[in-house]
Amino acid sequence: MAKNYAMTAELREGTGKGAARALRRENKVPAVIYGDGKEPITITLPEKESNLEYRKGHMFTTLCELEVGKDKHLVLARDVQLHVVKDTVEHIDFLRVSPKTKIAVNVPVHFVNEENAPYTEEKGILNVTRFEVELYCRATSIPDAIEVDMSEFNIGDAVKLSNATMPEGAKPVIDDRDITLATISAPRRIEVEEDEAAEGEEGEAAEGEAAEGAEGEEKAEGGEE
Repeated sequence: MAKNYAMTAELREGTGKGAARALRRENKVPAVIYGDGKEPITITLPEKESNLEYRKGHMFTTLCELEVGKDKHLVLARDVQLHVVKDTVEHIDFLRVSPKTKIAVNVPVHFVNEENAPYTEEKGILNVTRFEVELYCRATSIPDAIEVDMSEFNIGDAVKLSNATMPEGAKPVIDDRDITLATISAPRRIEVEEDEAAEGEEGEAAEGEAAEGAEGEEKAEGGEE
C-alpha cells in the first residue's frame, strides 16, 4: 500500500450552494468527513493543495491523514466533484476509516514477466480488457495493484482473474464468475501475406497491360509501312 499523504483543513459552518460558491471564490474547497459511526464534519481545504493531490491519481486508493484544528482523522476520498470546464476540484467526500473499515476499491492490474512468455517469442499480442479490478478489502490495507505472472501463457490463451495473485485480505467484488482480464492473439501475418499477394497481382496486371500496349504499337507501325 502507498504511503499516506497529509492535508490540513479548517472547520466550516455554512452549508449549501451559496456558502460553497463563496468559499471557492476564496480559493478554498468545501469537503465533508463522514463514517465510522460518528457525526459528519464539514471542512474546507486549500484549493491548490487539493488539486495537486487529486492530479497525482492516488486519492481513491491512498489514506489521508487529515488535520482539522487539534484533531487528526484518518480518511479516504470516496467522491470528488470537478468543475465542468476547468476540471478543478469543487468538493470532496472523505470516509473516516479505522483498522476495521472494509471498502470496495478499484485496483490496477499489472501483467508481469511478459518477456519470458512463450507468446512473446512468437510475437503474440496481449489484448487487455480489464486495466482495473474492483476489490473488497480493509481501508488500511489497500493494495497498490494485483499482478498476473505471464511467463506460462501462450497464443490463444485467456488471462483470468483467477490467474492473478490476490493480496492477503482482499477478494473480488464480482465473485460469481472468473473475469477475463486479457486475451492473447496471434500476430497479423496472414493480413500481411494477403496484402503482399494483392500487390503482386496488381503488379502482374500492370505488366500485362504494358506488354499489350507495346504489341499494339508495333502492329500499328507495321500497318503504316
